[in-house]
Amino acid sequence: MFFTENHVRRAVTKAGGPTHTSNQLNVSNGCVHKWIRAGRISNIDKARQLSALSGIELEKLRSCG
Repeated sequence: MFFTENHVRRAVTKAGGPTHTSNQLNVSNGCVHKWIRAGRISNIDKARQLSALSGIELEKLRSCG
């Protein structure tokens, strides 16, 4: 079985966790968890902000694997 790395999960962890990330990006905690489950962030502005907070490349946060 093949598993891809969840870059969104890694970025959220590096940014300080879901609650800290949601506060920094001005979104709900549930929204951050939705991104983690999906493995991508569809909102380009929020993806850019999380990329800046975490140091994870924007392209990795926008793609599904």
